[in-house]
Amino acid sequence: MPNFGAGAKNYSPQLKLTQQDKNPKLKGPTVTEPLLPFHVANLVLDNNAAKDAGEKLGPSYQSKLPFPYGCFDNFLPEEILDRVLEDLQIMPEPERSFDRSQERYKSSYIPERLPAYTRSVLYALNSRPFILFLERLTGINGLIPDPYFMGGGIHVVENGGHLDIHADFNHHKPMNLERRLNVLIYLNKDWKEEYGGAFEIWSKDMSHKVEGFAPIFNRMCCFNTGSDTFHGNPDPVNHPKGTPRRSIALYYYTATWDDSRKAHTTQFKPRPNSKDKKDTRVARNEFLADLLPPILYRRIAGPLRRLGF
Repeated sequence: MPNFGAGAKNYSPQLKLTQQDKNPKLKGPTVTEPLLPFHVANLVLDNNAAKDAGEKLGPSYQSKLPFPYGCFDNFLPEEILDRVLEDLQIMPEPERSFDRSQERYKSSYIPERLPAYTRSVLYALNSRPFILFLERLTGINGLIPDPYFMGGGIHVVENGGHLDIHADFNHHKPMNLERRLNVLIYLNKDWKEEYGGAFEIWSKDMSHKVEGFAPIFNRMCCFNTGSDTFHGNPDPVNHPKGTPRRSIALYYYTATWDDSRKAHTTQFKPRPNSKDKKDTRVARNEFLADLLPPILYRRIAGPLRRLGF
């Protein structure tokens, strides 16, 4: 067991799971200790505790279909996320905001825009011990965290907002890396299923929903990413008090990209028999990129985006 010094809280890495509640999608199993025993003050995590936790959960995670995914409750010491919520009582200007048919009322905040403790939590989730946990969990060796937090950080979806089913962008252009893994940690206390915003896994042919998870406090969902790993939170947030849906979002990569691969942006897919709208803007831009010489496409892409095309 790690020793963090006098007065520090020690957490055993041993998992103790009891019988699941009647609604496991909402409540999850009862867990007596956090899955990952980060120290609350200095956010240190013992390497062996991290590896042990990942190895225990790895076989179940890696065997999931249609692609590896997992959902883990009581993920961190609750006091860590309580302090994050305190930091988020007053929000800065977001790094990015989205308000279109496929992603409505969604904003993201990178660490540099956030208070010191939350910034440190995000950095800790890019640290070596956490990477060791993820590698043992997923079986993916050589995972690389994103120091740019491209698309990551704190996500906020306001009431009425949603994120349609999609596959994520697959290429980290500044570092020339392949995207391999998403980690989502939810910050929503006393969240009920009827409040919407559930995270959903869909089949690769988009014929049906495989599983869904309410975004309850201290729940972590993660999954391998690829061009056909469809997921999202398509049902609008509907909190009776107008409380937004909040989460930590982190993405991880490997140095496996090569010139034989084709980079793509987020690929939205309408659900069958739904009112979801096809993403014609991305389809049009990809058509022009394939049709035009690169130098010409780069000249017209920016003006088209500014005009709303």
